[in-house]
Amino acid sequence: MGMCTRVPLDFATTPSSVSAGQCHKFAFGLQVLPVSPSSALRLPERSNLSLSLPSSSSFSSFSSLSVPFPVKGNQKGLTFRRVGARVISAAMADLTPKTVLVTGAGGRTGQIAYRKLKERSDQYTVRGLVRTEESKSKIGGEDDVFVGDIRDAGSLIPAIQGIDALIILTSAVPKMKPGFDPTKGGRPEFFFEDGAYPEQVDWIGQKNQIDAAKDAGVKQIVLVGSMGGTNLNNPLNSLGNGNILVWKRKAEQYLADSWYSIHNYKSYEFHIWAGGLQDKDGGVRELLVGKDDELLQTETRTIARADVAEVSVQALQFEEAKFKAFDLASKPEGTGTPTKDFKALFSQITTRF
Repeated sequence: MGMCTRVPLDFATTPSSVSAGQCHKFAFGLQVLPVSPSSALRLPERSNLSLSLPSSSSFSSFSSLSVPFPVKGNQKGLTFRRVGARVISAAMADLTPKTVLVTGAGGRTGQIAYRKLKERSDQYTVRGLVRTEESKSKIGGEDDVFVGDIRDAGSLIPAIQGIDALIILTSAVPKMKPGFDPTKGGRPEFFFEDGAYPEQVDWIGQKNQIDAAKDAGVKQIVLVGSMGGTNLNNPLNSLGNGNILVWKRKAEQYLADSWYSIHNYKSYEFHIWAGGLQDKDGGVRELLVGKDDELLQTETRTIARADVAEVSVQALQFEEAKFKAFDLASKPEGTGTPTKDFKALFSQITTRF
């Protein structure tokens, strides 16, 4: 039998044998009927529900139960009705939102993912992890945003304790050396600030996050990286002599190797290798998935940050995303059909890291 959730009950038809102050816990299947047709509730197909009933009552002595059900702050009602000689489960989910931590929540993609989860408060309780108080204030300065340094494993513990899922959106960021004049031709030069090299951020920092998540019993990790990691000569590796894709892949391999052995397949990770990131609106393009950097050989090798954030969030919901790894890009806006069915998108993916 699956896990059950206790909910308060108000008897629509009160059995004559109810004794006040006595309760007993029953678990059985129920048919769920909205009290009002306007109660638009999106519930999974089947689940078990744990009800607190008076111990002296008999389920056969009543035909229906009315349960207050919170929907985005408003109290709605559900009626649970006995069907024939047995009760059939039609819908009921675990009502506890999943707690998700977004690291790199101060970055351009991380901010979007954090806000998307905030907008879905009926499904998720979100936390953010940023590096500075300045970054925290940038995204609202709320109490659910933690300040920590991913290079310092101990500083991650307060944010990671008690979460169900982790979305890793941290990354080293190359900076352009001052003095570049595009009118004079040539190419700009880049550098990484001290302490912020890819080895420190994309390898040590991500390894620290993975280890902390394992220690805390986190069930899901979504790790966002970059396409191009199959080619050591990829131009991104030459930026600031940082070998950024090399260190990203090292962390990804560590996650794949350790997560399987530690959690024995009871938990899972999901790798996204994004194409060139664009600051454009999401949800208006057809998304493309690939493997082994094949998309880099096409003209469709970019993607909106908002779409990367959306895929990261959607991956938390579907079995089809378990243990998957793929490249992600999109068709140009106006061509193809905007992707809305993420279950179908994840079902296309057959590769693992």
